[in-house]
Amino acid sequence: MALPTTDPIGKIIAPSSIPPIGIDPVTGRLVGIIVFLNLILKLIFIAAGLWGFLNLIIAGFGFMTAGGDPKAVEKAWTRIWQTLLGLFIIVSSFLIAAVIGVVLFKDPSAILNPKL
Repeated sequence: MALPTTDPIGKIIAPSSIPPIGIDPVTGRLVGIIVFLNLILKLIFIAAGLWGFLNLIIAGFGFMTAGGDPKAVEKAWTRIWQTLLGLFIIVSSFLIAAVIGVVLFKDPSAILNPKL
């Protein structure tokens, strides 16, 4: 009769090319998926800010070239308002992340700059 095992799946070992999640003992910096996700988050915020800025310029150009047409002016104002609202949400998300970090982890940078 076989003895029951405490690990029915076995040990899963990551490929050697993937650094482990945690802190590199040599440099003392974070490594692994956390750094990758942090980089992706920064790139998303940069892209959203650039998109909002470009959208604001296009909406302003649409407002200037409306030529007194009430529908075109209304469309331009709607686009300007939505762009400013989107930029406000992007900027306020940092504040929301800091508040959540303080409430859950007692550290305002816990979500934006995680420490292991």
